[in-house]
Amino acid sequence: MRENPPATERQLLEILERLLTERLPEDWVVSVEREQRPRSRADWFAPDAWLTISPPTGPPARWPLQAKLDLYPKEAAVRADTAWTTVYSWSLDRPSRPPRPGAMLIVSRFLTQRTRDVLRELGVSYADATGNLRLVSRDPALFIELSGASTDPWPSERPLRSLKGSGTARVVRALLDYRPPYKLRDLAQNANLPLATASRVVNYLVEEGLVLREGRGPITDVAWQTLLRQWATEYPLMSANQVDTFLEPRGPRALLDRLPDLDSPYAVTASLAAEQKVRFAPAALASVYVRDIRRSAEALGIRAAPTGGNVLLIVPNSKAAFERTWSEGAITYAALSQVAADLLSSPGRAPSEAEELIEWMENNEDAWRRS
Repeated sequence: MRENPPATERQLLEILERLLTERLPEDWVVSVEREQRPRSRADWFAPDAWLTISPPTGPPARWPLQAKLDLYPKEAAVRADTAWTTVYSWSLDRPSRPPRPGAMLIVSRFLTQRTRDVLRELGVSYADATGNLRLVSRDPALFIELSGASTDPWPSERPLRSLKGSGTARVVRALLDYRPPYKLRDLAQNANLPLATASRVVNYLVEEGLVLREGRGPITDVAWQTLLRQWATEYPLMSANQVDTFLEPRGPRALLDRLPDLDSPYAVTASLAAEQKVRFAPAALASVYVRDIRRSAEALGIRAAPTGGNVLLIVPNSKAAFERTWSEGAITYAALSQVAADLLSSPGRAPSEAEELIEWMENNEDAWRRS
């Protein structure tokens, strides 16, 4: 690992050539040739260089190459998109046409997992200075994949670098729960946050390719499934909130009968909430958001059980857990976006239940997303 990050695009090309030379057999030849033709701003997507890998026998594999010191998912997709063809529509959740393996190679200082996923989905080869590399060629057939750093060893100054935090959770939940288009000001109002906070989160998500917004215009699209999954990994139920375990001797469903008697807000989440929309095996665990764990446990008549419990009482780190709840009979449930995220980051069979719920949500957006 380099102590200092590469400072120029030329250094990126040198690192790429050295990385491949060290990893391939001695009788393979690796060369990186810089593009000599001048280019204008209009053809910014033209190659910076060409990578050629020549095996001892057979034809060489060749890639047009672009070098970029910092590259985030949105720009990665735009660069790959534009380099292939002039104009075609690109969906935030899936490419609009089949990918072309090995169409080009993008090399950068560090590529996040999300950026690498975007490039892989679009059929673009990539490499970074930490050793993450994926090279694909159809003709001649060649595939090379290496793993480097999972986190940026040289983090740049970005206003926001993750989806952690209570304010961010409220913006994410609003983006999930409300179907665009809408103005940033409307999003801030839906999230009950200052405009500056909503803008900070949205700018980050635009860079990540999860939200589509042109300039200062309205938000026009949200890759809600991808956003949901990324949020779940960065804001997991068990570690992002205050959670205590209790035992209900008659089973987790028996807890539902007493919840309406609580004198403070609550919201059932995870399996007991998801099964209202998708049928699973009987829930083995009841997960409930409450305002005060001790008082709620006393009111519900359940006792602490550090091991072997079947009830989780959770004080959320963000008030978003109590927003846009819904009721079935006398029971209040967390919004389905919250339920799905909680299942994704819960133990046991919960992630599988999350996938079934997300499939239901995809087929029934009108039932849970607001216009």
